[in-house]
Amino acid sequence: MGLVVQKYGGSSVADAEGIKRVAKRIVEAKKNGHQVVVVVSAMGDTTDELIDLAEQVSPMPTGREFDMLLTAGERISMALLAMAIKNLGHEAQSFTGSQAGVITDSVHNKARIIDVTPGRIRTALDEGNIAIVAGFQGVSQDKKDITTLGRGGSDTTAVALAAALDAEVCEIYTDVDGVFTADPRVVKKARKIDWISFEDMLELAASGSKVLLHRCVEYARRYNIPIHVRSSFSGLQGTWVSSEPLVRKQQQGEQKVEQAIISGVAHDTSEAKVTVVGVPDKPGEAAAIFRAIADAQLNIDMVVQNVSAASTGLTDISFTLPKTDGHKAIGSLEKAKAAIGFDSLRYDDQIGKISLVGAGMKTNPGVTASFFEALSDAGVNIELISTSEIRISVVTRADDVPEAVRAVHSAFGLDSESDEAVVYGGTGR
Repeated sequence: MGLVVQKYGGSSVADAEGIKRVAKRIVEAKKNGHQVVVVVSAMGDTTDELIDLAEQVSPMPTGREFDMLLTAGERISMALLAMAIKNLGHEAQSFTGSQAGVITDSVHNKARIIDVTPGRIRTALDEGNIAIVAGFQGVSQDKKDITTLGRGGSDTTAVALAAALDAEVCEIYTDVDGVFTADPRVVKKARKIDWISFEDMLELAASGSKVLLHRCVEYARRYNIPIHVRSSFSGLQGTWVSSEPLVRKQQQGEQKVEQAIISGVAHDTSEAKVTVVGVPDKPGEAAAIFRAIADAQLNIDMVVQNVSAASTGLTDISFTLPKTDGHKAIGSLEKAKAAIGFDSLRYDDQIGKISLVGAGMKTNPGVTASFFEALSDAGVNIELISTSEIRISVVTRADDVPEAVRAVHSAFGLDSESDEAVVYGGTGR
């Protein structure tokens, strides 16, 4: 049996009983002959509580000390889990991100992994121990400061370790039974997906699906690490994310799982829209705008430019980005206003994004028409549109998102005919 990396989210280790339940599952994998490396998130809402505490002390906490504070949550989880495993008669060693060899760049609060050197993890495994690693964190390559990978970064930690250790699979344990065709908290009849390609999962994750982080899937695709998303609250098979479909044994023999035309519907209400009004319609203006955003270390999502008005020669450029970065983006653009020459800025954080994802879209006529007809029938007004070969995304009012998701999900026949999807607790990560 090979090496398995397991990751447990905050809802799975929310309390002492949850930690003991997770410890039993880990020990079971060890008894089955696997070498086991476990990546663990902070307990329950610990990270949110630490952020709230920091904001009470400092209005806008950022940087080195903020990272030092936030990594405390995972250190608590890893130590308690190691204790629980030892009580079950197995040896476990806990490691911080830096001890596990997770090397990152120096961007605090959303660092990117540069390298993983898991020497101490290999030693622990060779000695017959279970290795417990604090997720979401690493150490900067230059200054050796503690860094964090951004919210949901434990997923990325797990896949990065799986790649570095040449693991057979990276198991992501959460509080739902796998990846669903929509968020089961919004669409009660969402259907569990047995297998999904890296490409479709990347689009769903980037479009707001919370069960897997986009960077985690990107890392897994790069190193071809199969991901198995499943619940820590049940023993059911979950969803496999990989480059090739699973092969299932059926009565007629072995048969590959066929990819559906539509993989699912994702939504995101964590973004804001910035509109740069009155931009001179000439070469270099858009470049200057997005250079100011890039220099502020901000990532953007959708971009739309209007046709310029013939009378003024001016145009508007709108883009979306995380709400948490909204005011930083406004500040960066205000500083560059004189150089760029735009008239004003508009900021809107009451928007939502709905995305339809599926590799079959590019070979099936009528998908786009059905998507917009479903939104129209639901009375949903569209503000922005963005497409790729396997995705259609629109921006609407945030209040319209739940109804829009349900309408699109039903329009494409994604509703399950069986029981409603079970959400065991927490936020799904």
